[in-house]
Amino acid sequence: MARRRIGQERMAFAAECRGWNTGLDALAGAVDWVEIDASLRGVYAAERGELAWPPLALFKGLLLAVWHDLSDVKLAEALDDRASFRRFCGFATNEPTPERTAFVRFRRELVARGLDARLFRAVVRQLEAKGLVVKTGTLVDATVIEAASRGDGEAGWCAYAGPHRTPVHGYKAHVATDEDGGIVRRVAVTPANVRDAAGMVLPRNPGTVWADAGYAGRRTEARIRQSHGTPKVMRPTGGRMRPTLKAARQAWNATIRPVRCRIEKVFGTAKRSYGLARCRWRGLARATLQVHLTFIAYNLTRAAALLRPQAV
Repeated sequence: MARRRIGQERMAFAAECRGWNTGLDALAGAVDWVEIDASLRGVYAAERGELAWPPLALFKGLLLAVWHDLSDVKLAEALDDRASFRRFCGFATNEPTPERTAFVRFRRELVARGLDARLFRAVVRQLEAKGLVVKTGTLVDATVIEAASRGDGEAGWCAYAGPHRTPVHGYKAHVATDEDGGIVRRVAVTPANVRDAAGMVLPRNPGTVWADAGYAGRRTEARIRQSHGTPKVMRPTGGRMRPTLKAARQAWNATIRPVRCRIEKVFGTAKRSYGLARCRWRGLARATLQVHLTFIAYNLTRAAALLRPQAV
């Protein structure tokens, strides 16, 4: 199937728009998109008989939708209207841009081919090669994402953390970041009723592994040590226990909490700014796609900030 050619007026377009929206320009320079494009080779998101849009342009469009919390309709409108969006995706000034259904078909292809996980890993590899990942330690935690509808049969129920233990129907994103909470290194998605498990997302040689009391237990700590890591896991302090034991656990937890809590900022940003508080689509595979896209966008934002020249 043939593809469209875009960006034919790029040189004139770039000259005309020089200096616009340096934020997107910085994001565009955070990774080598040639490698990302190679991972998308063979993806054709077009109706039969139509020319296909370049998959890299569609992928960048999905990232724009995450950064700006846009629906497919709003994304198509913004691409048609905003010069900075066009430039980021590679479209020249007067070229047509994809309609809403192109992004629907493209997401379907990503899910069917399992490409979202491969794209996430490709971005992380590049950021590690740039020296942007702090490898002295790993933060591990999970967060619950509400399902798109109560009728999603692949989602699960859990009592979400908090004083009221509100039941939530949805999925759970298990996440590992570097010790600074700067770059998300590993991601796994399960129904919400699956117990937190560090083994799902532990990278190789994780260093010191910081986690809350949801990961407490000999089995989890043994898994961390098998991965050549050092567990720093908080201990439960609820229920009936000897006052001396409770005091000792509270003192231990106080040494871990200031580091472990850095991952909460990652979840807060993903939920407040990138729409991860609720699934956009039904089903585990689509929830996994949303999580991968969210943390690809998050990682690129962090990388652009880390790569930005510091003022002297």
